[in-house]
Amino acid sequence: MYFVSFPIKVYSNYFITLFHSISPMTNRRTFIKSCGAGSAIAYLSPLSALTHLQDKPEQRLIRIGIIGAENSHTIGFGKMFNMDKKFPGVEVTHLWGETDEFARKSSMEGKIPNIVKDPKEMLGMIDALIVDHRHPKYHLQAAEPFIQVGIPTFIDKPFCYKVEEGKRFLELASKHNTPVTSFSSVGYSDATFDIKKQIADIPDINHVICHGPVDLDSPYGGIFFYGIHLIQPLMFIFGEEITKVKVTRSGKKGNASLVYKNGLFVTLVFKNESHGWQTFVEAHSTKKELLPLTSSVKEQDPHKMDRAIVAMFQTRIEPRSHDSMLREVAILEALEKSSISESWVQVESI
Repeated sequence: MYFVSFPIKVYSNYFITLFHSISPMTNRRTFIKSCGAGSAIAYLSPLSALTHLQDKPEQRLIRIGIIGAENSHTIGFGKMFNMDKKFPGVEVTHLWGETDEFARKSSMEGKIPNIVKDPKEMLGMIDALIVDHRHPKYHLQAAEPFIQVGIPTFIDKPFCYKVEEGKRFLELASKHNTPVTSFSSVGYSDATFDIKKQIADIPDINHVICHGPVDLDSPYGGIFFYGIHLIQPLMFIFGEEITKVKVTRSGKKGNASLVYKNGLFVTLVFKNESHGWQTFVEAHSTKKELLPLTSSVKEQDPHKMDRAIVAMFQTRIEPRSHDSMLREVAILEALEKSSISESWVQVESI
């Protein structure tokens, strides 16, 4: 694993601090229809920006609601916050699942006390939101009623499915002064930041080769579903100015070529039978065949991504720029188009 830091957007002059009743579920389509972009919300956010500035983060309980229980991450969040108490004073209190079975399983295994029939029931009951659908096309509509009332929101990877919908969503979040962020746990890690430091000593890298699992035909968004774990660390380590991409495939097998504005060439090798991520570089100065990039640090506990999420919930400071989140979606969108045409596709400018 590997990955990297970004500029922190500061909204104030204070410093960042590190960060039972079960009822039947409506289905995902019913929820999206009931709280679409035109929905009128009459609730007030339980945690205003002013309150955050007045009180120290550690002095108040942060109640998290999660939308989505199909993904195993939901149970993981429940275990981390509610059972292992990695962040005292931060709890997952409410949950909505795509099905009754998903919700009950996540509630039981993650010790999440409240299951809601409609996600909007959480308005007024939570202080922060996590959106955890498997397919990114459901993320933004699910989060919109909450960002309209100022509830800080973490959207699990990838942020969204289309750049244009992402732009509209982030404009709305900015209008309501709502902090939003999204990460890949592979991308935003201590290992990635360590590797970023290492490559400073290799100034003449000309080729990067990354290995990682990708299912081009995944029902959860094709290359979006796992491709984010390749693209995000690549951006954090080597920069974000990827200009064009090309996918070559044979059935479910394939690879991709990416070209940076400065000429750096990247090859992505899509694994079909195994997990794990690894990166190699070729450079004139190393005089070696390929140099593996491996981290020399131990991943901290809690994970860097989780620390960043909690910090944003506590301080309302976004740990990542909106442009960076949109740029990775633009790269994935270009890769998706190329996986159909197998031609070079230009990455949309942000």
